Amino acid sequence: MRKLLLLPVLALAAGVAHADNGIFYLGAGISRNQLSGISNAGTDYSDISESSWKAFVGVRPVSFVAGELDYMDMGSGTSTFGNGTTSTSKAKAFAGYAVGFLPIPVPYLDLFAKAGLSRWQLEGSQSSGNLFSFSSNGTAFAWGGGAQVHFGNFGARLEYENFNMTNTSGAGIVSLSLMLNFF
Repeated sequence: MRKLLLLPVLALAAGVAHADNGIFYLGAGISRNQLSGISNAGTDYSDISESSWKAFVGVRPVSFVAGELDYMDMGSGTSTFGNGTTSTSKAKAFAGYAVGFLPIPVPYLDLFAKAGLSRWQLEGSQSSGNLFSFSSNGTAFAWGGGAQVHFGNFGARLEYENFNMTNTSGAGIVSLSLMLNFF
């Protein structure tokens, strides 16, 4: 009896995998990052507001749920002040997400939300005769959402991600990525 029940379950799982054009996916794209209010021990550092890049890989075993890992190079910022002081900041993060897809009746469009954890690193330095620097890292709750379109095994994604970083007012990332589904 169990073997008879297993056959329809496997057939349904194969149909779901085929409908999604692959269980696994990977992608990369450009991002616009915003980190402001960077400070440490009473010293202010340059804000990061620039374009950079990100990469991600995921597994989507059923049409409405996926697991995803992201790497985000959030760039760097440099400012020079009138007194000759130069301030530099740079940041990067890894994140793991559970992704939920909204079931909408458009076959090539997915709306999604994601939640998970980010592991970030922030560095800053300042020179004004003496060199001041700091490096901090941490783990924080991360969330995001967006939309993706796909045609066959190829797709594009527009998304927003956010998480808190110590010594800042938080990280906000908007990205546009290309992706490939396979298997």
